[in-house]
Amino acid sequence: MSSNTLDIQFGGVTTAGTKVLNQDAFALYQPTLSAVKYKGIGVCIADGVSCSDNAQQASATSVTHFLQDYYSTPDSWDVKTAAARVLSALNAWLFHHGQQASARHNGLVTTFSGMVLKSRTAHLFHVGDSRIYHWREGVLEPLTRDHVHNSQGGSALSRALGMDSRLEVDYLTCDLQVGDQLLLTTDGVHGFVSHEQLQQAMASVGADTRQHQIEHICRDVLDAALQAGSDDNLTCVMVRIQSLPAAGLDETQRAVSARVIPPVLAVGQTLDYYRVAQVIHANARSHLYKVIDRRDGRFYALKAPSLNFEDDPVYLDGFAREQWIGSRLDHPNLMKVYPQQANSRFLYHICEWIDGCSLRQWMLDHPMADLPQVRALADQLINGLRVMQRMGMVHRDLKPENVILAADGNIKIIDYGTVMVRGLAESGVFDDEDMPLGSVNYIAPEYVIDGIANSQSDLFSLAVMVYEMLSGQQPFAMEQAGRRGAKSTHEWQYRPIRQYRPDLPLWLELVLQKASHPVIRQRYDSFSEFRTDLYQPNNSLLQQHTREPLIKRHPLSFWQTLSALLMLIAMAEAWWILGHVAWPCLPA
Repeated sequence: MSSNTLDIQFGGVTTAGTKVLNQDAFALYQPTLSAVKYKGIGVCIADGVSCSDNAQQASATSVTHFLQDYYSTPDSWDVKTAAARVLSALNAWLFHHGQQASARHNGLVTTFSGMVLKSRTAHLFHVGDSRIYHWREGVLEPLTRDHVHNSQGGSALSRALGMDSRLEVDYLTCDLQVGDQLLLTTDGVHGFVSHEQLQQAMASVGADTRQHQIEHICRDVLDAALQAGSDDNLTCVMVRIQSLPAAGLDETQRAVSARVIPPVLAVGQTLDYYRVAQVIHANARSHLYKVIDRRDGRFYALKAPSLNFEDDPVYLDGFAREQWIGSRLDHPNLMKVYPQQANSRFLYHICEWIDGCSLRQWMLDHPMADLPQVRALADQLINGLRVMQRMGMVHRDLKPENVILAADGNIKIIDYGTVMVRGLAESGVFDDEDMPLGSVNYIAPEYVIDGIANSQSDLFSLAVMVYEMLSGQQPFAMEQAGRRGAKSTHEWQYRPIRQYRPDLPLWLELVLQKASHPVIRQRYDSFSEFRTDLYQPNNSLLQQHTREPLIKRHPLSFWQTLSALLMLIAMAEAWWILGHVAWPCLPA
């Protein structure tokens, strides 16, 4: 099984114990990999109410029909919705058939404790007094609470499946880690076996423990309950998490909501395992530090949100999305974002530390750079952007400030706060707050005007940066449009690069003009086409250019020539008028 998938090891045992009939039941369903991705792995346990002659039917029906019906619900439903609807229908069926019986002892009533393991989360559904426990690193804790009324005459269930027409089910979630274990028991077990005994049993399960060995451990637990005087049916199910997929965005956002924004840090202060070596920047939106990990002695970048946004869910969701996206990008030209400490109570990102300068600083240090230098940098940017494209991601805020040139010459694209993921966008995750702040010069027109972006939008931003690296100027004068807001692509008027760099060939001018065309359908379709044309003339572009009228090929020359012609015509007309007008004779 791949380490990037949900994989479990499990085992379970149920027995009648001292009774004639076993009214407990349990079931586990582990579907195909594709179904696991969308629906998860289902596990449930039930204990039919012993005062009913139909208790066995109630418990068996509950666990089997819950799993069958849950996996029949649409993949587009979330776990909570799908399970809740199934349990509601199941409760209605049990209650209805129980009401048809002529006596109370013929009812169909049962406890139910079920869970769906999906991605890195356990979704729990519970009613009654069976239990679900969670074990991690030697600590066992119950996740459910018993629904019972205690009185002098004993205890009785206050809630159960089939007991009432209205069902109230406890729903909760539990974040999972590799090595976690989950324990499901009926009251015939946990009512007689001590917490310490259960904890010892869980500790005996390891990564290499097979199913038959887990079942043997479960049987030992049941034997301990019987020896302690259990007079009920007994069921014990153990599940161990062997591997997990990468966290889903909703899980990352849930983890963010449980953490607090750290205070502003100074050099020498520590946060978890990280000691601040340098404050890189601190502004109204975020704080960036160079930190050293006290465990491995390596430098990292630590980014924390500003306290100004502690009550801003939109900003915090974006911060969570940045971590989720960065942890999935693994390429030399893309900044790596590492998983955060699982047990940390603070909200921050840990990123790779890059010794170097921004592309903005590099351009200031290298005005009008040589074409081979610019090609080499563009190649690396294209490599990183193509990786994002293959993963269905669009950066949307590509500019010199978001590109770092390392000391070894390696380019790194940074800042994933506005990255759009196509799959998430289809789910409506993104909102208007994702529009990047800053200069409109690098942002593609379609994004500025309509809020729409794809990989060709990133190509536009890349072409603008290539133009600027070569000339020290930008292809569009957008200062006024940036202040008032651009309304049409006509506001992007391309300025030929050869008016700043006359040494550059015409064919390169045509390449940059096409790549940065304001109309998206007029741009290159792919990064690879743009890269190829940066190295050699594109004959089709040159032929197309020669066929164009002068006003398109050389607009400045066209208007200069037209102005000169109009001036000559005006002068000729004036000369003609002067030569043909009969001037009146003046008196002597």
